[in-house]
Amino acid sequence: MTLAAEIDKNGTSPEKLLAPVLSSFWDEPESWTLDTYHRHDGYEGLRKALAMPPDDLIAYVKDSGLRGRGGAGFPTGMKWQFIPQGDGKPHYLVVNADESEPGTCKDTPLLFANPHSLIEGIVIACYAIRSSHAFIYLRGEVVPVLRRLHEAVREAYEAGYLGKDILGSGIDLELTVHAGAGAYICGEETALLDSLEGRRGQPRLRPPFPAVAGLYACPTVVNNVESIASVPAILNKGKDWFKSMGSEKSPGFTLYSLSGHVTSPGQYEAPLGITLRQLLDMSGGMRAGHRLKFWTPGGSSTPMFTEEHLDVPLDYEGVGAAGSMLGTKALQCFDETTCVVRAVTRWTEFYAHESCGKCTPCREGTYWLVQLLRDIEAGKGEMADLDKLNDIADNINGKSFCALGDGAASPIFSSLKYFREEYEQHITGKGCPFDPARSTLWADDKDDKNAHRGVNA
Repeated sequence: MTLAAEIDKNGTSPEKLLAPVLSSFWDEPESWTLDTYHRHDGYEGLRKALAMPPDDLIAYVKDSGLRGRGGAGFPTGMKWQFIPQGDGKPHYLVVNADESEPGTCKDTPLLFANPHSLIEGIVIACYAIRSSHAFIYLRGEVVPVLRRLHEAVREAYEAGYLGKDILGSGIDLELTVHAGAGAYICGEETALLDSLEGRRGQPRLRPPFPAVAGLYACPTVVNNVESIASVPAILNKGKDWFKSMGSEKSPGFTLYSLSGHVTSPGQYEAPLGITLRQLLDMSGGMRAGHRLKFWTPGGSSTPMFTEEHLDVPLDYEGVGAAGSMLGTKALQCFDETTCVVRAVTRWTEFYAHESCGKCTPCREGTYWLVQLLRDIEAGKGEMADLDKLNDIADNINGKSFCALGDGAASPIFSSLKYFREEYEQHITGKGCPFDPARSTLWADDKDDKNAHRGVNA
């Protein structure tokens, strides 16, 4: 039964069904310190993990149903299981903290407020896959997070959770924090590995997959921050506790990033399967006097939804059945003042700028999408351009080297599906019928104090 069905059945208010686990003490003074983490059962999950054989630990995480929180939703325990054992090679764990999907902001506040949950999860994961060296690849622009993460790693070394003979177990682990130079493509796991090795970040041809030949051509697990940070709670409180939340195929809790034209944007940690309607009820709804027009369930690279999808269960199966992807659970909400063409153009400009240029469909396709969209937004387009948009997006989707191309095509397909009339309005009316100043999400005037605010405009 989905969370939404459970609410309807029992008449429970959505607020009571939030599940603050990773975010349970973010508002405490100095929540990022080891002392605070200890007061909240910190590193108890690690002690329980070290009492289990590594293979049993992998099976336990697999049985919990934890799925990757970075976008694809691949089972975490299964990813660990793919690492070959007895091969005589070093094994590596790489944590992808290069969060840069437009609209996504869950890993950054998690690392800023509760970095030790990630460090504890890293030690557990490395013990499971027999790794003695782990890396955190952090987005370089978030310098305050980098400093806080370095301090947390220092505390962990000092307390004996990292380094030699962790907690007397005979296990050694080195943890390296690496700051990237700020490229969206490095969020793709193989491009991240190339960057970590000192090369230009570009996706690799697969196979071989990272589990066989990843970092330094050795078996490597690449996991998202939230995926690894969720592991300690599962070990400490039990897989049955974890499976009691969410839905059958998408169990557990997760962070939903609510942003845009909403009254109270922020992080909402809830069981998988909650709906946007319930999250909006908790956050005060859309900004006063306005209504929802369209929204993204998992960042700008996922097909957009409209008001008719308010009750779609926000888990992997529910969102997939409705025609989109849960992705990073970045719920960007736009009201009726927002021009869809303008929004899609800005997203597409981002993807064209961030394309690494390695493959032709993405390199050339995103460029031409931007040219067409700019013409349409400016009122210079033709009706035939709409079919061209669809055709170019189709030539990118599923044919590019990595998922960046698919992400660029998604808003094109979905916006034409739900808002084709709005595109036609720009063409027949010779310009955009919307006043960008009313939206405040992308104001052209750099001196406009309301620019980029998104609420209370």
